[in-house]
Amino acid sequence: MLYLLVSTPHPSRPDEARDARTAFRAWIDDLKAKRKVVHFYYRVGRGIAAVLDVDSNDELHAIMTQWTNIVPVTFDVYPLVSPSGAEAVLKQPNG
Repeated sequence: MLYLLVSTPHPSRPDEARDARTAFRAWIDDLKAKRKVVHFYYRVGRGIAAVLDVDSNDELHAIMTQWTNIVPVTFDVYPLVSPSGAEAVLKQPNG
């Protein structure tokens, strides 16, 4: 299951979150190594956009909870369909 997560951090001063951001980088690198994070981009200004590939809503929930425990953020969450999945839907009679 693919999801686009767009994070907006808590409006604290960036220098107050330096240690948390360092811990976050190590945590996200681990998720990249496990192929749970497919794409990862810093937003201009503050925040992150990441595409996650998870097995369930429970796994997504766990990742989001871990994320907010490291760096307080709010999320916009967008479920995604892979190009091959979208193609399969289009080929169905009612697609």
